[in-house]
Amino acid sequence: MPKNLLEQLREVTVVVADTGDIEAIEKVKPHDATTNPSLITAAAQLPQYQAIVDDTLKGARETLGAGASALEVVDLAFDRLAVAFGLKILEIIPGRVSTEVDARLSYDTEATIKKGREIIAQYEAVGVSRERILIKIASTWEGIQAAAVLEQEGIHCNLTLLFGIHQAVACAENGITLISPFVGRILDWYKKDTGRASYEPAEDPGVVSVTQIYNYYKKFGYKTEVMGASFRNIGEITELAGSDLLTISPQLLHELAATEGELPRKLDPEKAAGYPIEKIHIDKETFDALHAENRMATDKLAEGIDGFAKALVQLEDLLKGRLAALEA
Repeated sequence: MPKNLLEQLREVTVVVADTGDIEAIEKVKPHDATTNPSLITAAAQLPQYQAIVDDTLKGARETLGAGASALEVVDLAFDRLAVAFGLKILEIIPGRVSTEVDARLSYDTEATIKKGREIIAQYEAVGVSRERILIKIASTWEGIQAAAVLEQEGIHCNLTLLFGIHQAVACAENGITLISPFVGRILDWYKKDTGRASYEPAEDPGVVSVTQIYNYYKKFGYKTEVMGASFRNIGEITELAGSDLLTISPQLLHELAATEGELPRKLDPEKAAGYPIEKIHIDKETFDALHAENRMATDKLAEGIDGFAKALVQLEDLLKGRLAALEA
């Protein structure tokens, strides 16, 4: 019986679900799962997850006591909610869940370190090993430096909103566990910038970027894992078969499962070892210069941080409204 594309993909790549929807994770059975502020905010508004939101708010009130203001309760619940979803997800998957640091801290190294430690402490307080958690941090220079400190403490990190080779090399040189280069968002930028309606999968700018990063890492023996993210179609996914991991929305996972055909491995560490690639070193000055030169990375990093920050504000407003209803 012929295998579908998802079955074949699992043979060469670790498949990760990119969602905060727990029911969707139960259906697609990924190894790992990733969340972000937008996904958590969307999930928190679904009726089936109202109990998670309510229990988090009640727990925050109980911790702070009756004398605490509504704002204080919401602030604490806000800090705990992503972990609450993460704990539910970990009951389903065998691997790791990624939980994101507040995007509004993306340019503050010390605050990011503090928040990463707090997230891990929440998981460990209920008996979850830090080996099952990835702290998601935006790939700013400041975020990468924060992740380097956390990695030295045994706190593994997932550097997200990654759009350029300069970000990827900086992560590898700082011993980061995993990176999430954003395939679809790169494609979005190039379509808008060039006016092209579409790209063939093999020449998709996002696919080309992740392929470059993967080959660089394997050529020079870096241990940092590459997890392509933010896909717009299954063509992008099949062109990256062989990547260490791919995090995919439930919709595209279902599409892969419903599609039959041959899925050849496209990314291979043995092939990468033979490519003529020049090694580069990234310090802050070089990072800043290369980032400024890369209009796409500059635009998409700023836009991504802003979008996640807006989702967090929306989530805070949701929690305020729900707390008021609970305590009315």
